[in-house]
Amino acid sequence: MKYKNFVGLLCVAAAALFSAVEALGQGVIVPIVCDVRPCRPPRPVPQPVPLPAALPVKSIKLDTKINGQVATTHVEQVFRNDTRFTLEGTYFFPIPSDASIVEFVIWEDGKRHVGEVLTREEARRIYDEIVRRQRDPGLLEYAGNDLLQASIFPIPPNSEKKIELKYSQILKSDSGTIAYRYPLGTGRNLWRDRRPGFETSNATAPRQQFGNVSGSIEIIGKGRLRNIYSPSHDIDIKLKGESAAAVSFETRDNDSDLQLFYSVSNDDLGLSLLTYREPGKDGYFLLMLSPRDYISDSEVVDKDIVFVLDTSGSMADEGKIEKAKAALLFGIRTLRDGDRFGLVNFAGEEHLMESSLIRADASGKRRGEEFVSRLRATGGTNINDTLIASLRLFGQNDRPKMLVFMTDGLPTVGETNNERILANLAKVKNADVRIFPFGFGYDVNTVLLDRLGSENGGVSDYVQPKEDLEIKVSNFFARVSSPVLSDPELDLGPLRAEMVYPRRPGDIFKGMQMVLIGRYKNESDIRNAVIRLTGKTGAETRTFTYRNLEFPIRATVNNFLPRLWASQRVVWLVEEIRINGETKELKDEVIDLGTRYGIVTPYTSYLATDGSFAATRRDASGRATIAPGAERRMAEVRGADAVQMSVQQNVQKSNISLAARENESAENQVLIRRSGNNQFVGNRNFFFEDGAWVDSAYSRERKLEEVSIRFASDEYFRLVAKERELARYFALGENVVVVWQDKVYRVTN
Repeated sequence: MKYKNFVGLLCVAAAALFSAVEALGQGVIVPIVCDVRPCRPPRPVPQPVPLPAALPVKSIKLDTKINGQVATTHVEQVFRNDTRFTLEGTYFFPIPSDASIVEFVIWEDGKRHVGEVLTREEARRIYDEIVRRQRDPGLLEYAGNDLLQASIFPIPPNSEKKIELKYSQILKSDSGTIAYRYPLGTGRNLWRDRRPGFETSNATAPRQQFGNVSGSIEIIGKGRLRNIYSPSHDIDIKLKGESAAAVSFETRDNDSDLQLFYSVSNDDLGLSLLTYREPGKDGYFLLMLSPRDYISDSEVVDKDIVFVLDTSGSMADEGKIEKAKAALLFGIRTLRDGDRFGLVNFAGEEHLMESSLIRADASGKRRGEEFVSRLRATGGTNINDTLIASLRLFGQNDRPKMLVFMTDGLPTVGETNNERILANLAKVKNADVRIFPFGFGYDVNTVLLDRLGSENGGVSDYVQPKEDLEIKVSNFFARVSSPVLSDPELDLGPLRAEMVYPRRPGDIFKGMQMVLIGRYKNESDIRNAVIRLTGKTGAETRTFTYRNLEFPIRATVNNFLPRLWASQRVVWLVEEIRINGETKELKDEVIDLGTRYGIVTPYTSYLATDGSFAATRRDASGRATIAPGAERRMAEVRGADAVQMSVQQNVQKSNISLAARENESAENQVLIRRSGNNQFVGNRNFFFEDGAWVDSAYSRERKLEEVSIRFASDEYFRLVAKERELARYFALGENVVVVWQDKVYRVTN
């Protein structure tokens, strides 16, 4: 018997149910049992078997070509029918509002079948009927402006069904930053495990699965590509000249929408700007600046650098001294002929290779290699006198200056007090020297090393016993080998910015970005704003001007920005507590941000048995319970916990992604993952409490007006039609508590 595939394109008008809810979701097949078409009404209720809410996805392959700002997306999805019944499925795929469908194909018996297009009215009627009949809140995620809908029959027992879709769209550019988005995430509430403990009493329902997702995106720009960036996924970028790039990704655990940004600029330093602001609230912005990818040697600034290595007796353990020497040799060999350098080793006292810096020409490098080869591990650790002697090697000139300080121990000889060591350092520092401390092992003073970096324009780093010292330090030397702009200062013009991180931007190096994230408070739209970046290229002061930038009072697309900003704010707060001690105000803000945005903090998260961080529970008042041992860990200065906390802080400082760090060690995780106890919708964290998904912004103490709604009632659907943004929150389940526009909406079944 031959069967026909029916395809409907749903273009719901603004007045229709769910009409203007943002439509971003992965393709999904909602199944029913149906042996013969047409399925005779009424359809079997209850089903002869407990069907999944949506068919499991075996794989998704994405292939996108972007030429200029025209993107053509081709996606191949393979679904599974793991039941013993023939099924009919209703397929939904929300395409972007400005996209045009090029082709829709359903595979059957190895043959491609092109679907037919239903009228808009018929497609709308079918969708509304399914939403109300299925009584599955997850379907609310598929309410949108442009929804591709297909009726697919047959789906044979224990089989796979492949679907292909191709559509094209013109990508938008805001403030010169071009955005591409592919819907992967919205269907998670249909695929989510909803067995007991996951807001359902249907214990026999099969567990949903989200299969392998892979994608390739080819970008061809009409100029030099800059700042290719994804906040949602770990991507691999391969440049093909200055105006083309190949981007790829692969994941099994990340069910977030794929977001990709880039800019096109022929400037020496290209800028990208992203903004987000809800009405009546502070705005958020992310600025990224990067140099051209192809920079000649003549454009790289000559630098002065001093390498300082601890050669105390403990460095002989586990071969640390030999690995450190190998890393030092690599650092020397990466120097350019115009650079100058010095070498200092220290134990009970310091030893200088020369009393002044020497040129990094062939003769100077040989001299450095000979000095390194003679180093041996013996004696104590005199950090104070060594830092003073090392700083005195630098003279007054316009070169970028860096001091790389490597140690595996605590100060044991001479001055040993942290505050006095830092004060002595400030007294003799007569030049702007960036200090980059490295701690080897766990027996180091993390507070001292962290402050040496943060208070002197650098950043600390640590090599733990399980890591390869030579590789990690060598990678650092490679990153900072080619300065492009030093002492950068940013003038944000008319923007009323606050809490911008990092507080002091670092130098810009070849192949690296400068990233700043902050909040803004302007009371009206800022159009055609001008931002200026000033810095030094050797003796020359350069100014880069960026025009036609916008900071609107309403911009609700980039809703990942508040969570990114909160992660940077938490780093700063935790540093303040570790350095200056805990206060109630600092602690409460860390707890609030960690709870609201699902950020790993010492107070609000703990390491679960699967190696990922989980959020602590909330008490009856809505306040997070404190993780066991949090105060003790925050007060520690040395040892494994102290080092791992410093490593985690540094990872968080450099993090501009919300992608789950799959298979990463604990100290490299900065965000709480979705689980059966917490889910993220946009920039909100929901906790599963007393049988309901509760917005982390909800607190009984706020005493807001409450609106109670019965799930799937006429009032429920009218509310979603009126307050369109509520649909994505209500999609979490049949029992939801959400704070929206200073009201509490409580959905109950």
